[in-house]
Amino acid sequence: MSDNADLMAKKACEAMNNAYAPYSKYHVGACAQAEDGTLFTGCNVENSSYGLTICAERAAIFALISAGKKKVTAFALVGSGKDLGSPCGACRQVMREFMSPDAPIYLVDSTTQKVAETTNIETLLPRSFGPEFLK
Repeated sequence: MSDNADLMAKKACEAMNNAYAPYSKYHVGACAQAEDGTLFTGCNVENSSYGLTICAERAAIFALISAGKKKVTAFALVGSGKDLGSPCGACRQVMREFMSPDAPIYLVDSTTQKVAETTNIETLLPRSFGPEFLK
């Protein structure tokens, strides 16, 4: 586990508190670490036109990219449900674009605010399609 795993879990939980989820009532927070160690957070923001909703994972990654960073080296995710949160398919594909296959993804328990499981995008999205296929 990364030295930053506990800090990333805490930041993801803080971000979850900012979620705007009046429709699903499911709050999500995320924290993405850039190559230089800088941390970026995101939360889900729902919209009455559901397709315009943004997930916490993409919000955090897009903030990282918007700041001029290029690579996510670790990621933490927390959801407000009783079970561990896990990225949706769209978020898995975006994560695949910016993460190494074995970069740690920390799934955080919302009750303890601690890392409960560590996985990676290779496990979450096997045999995935990436930018290398377009060359």
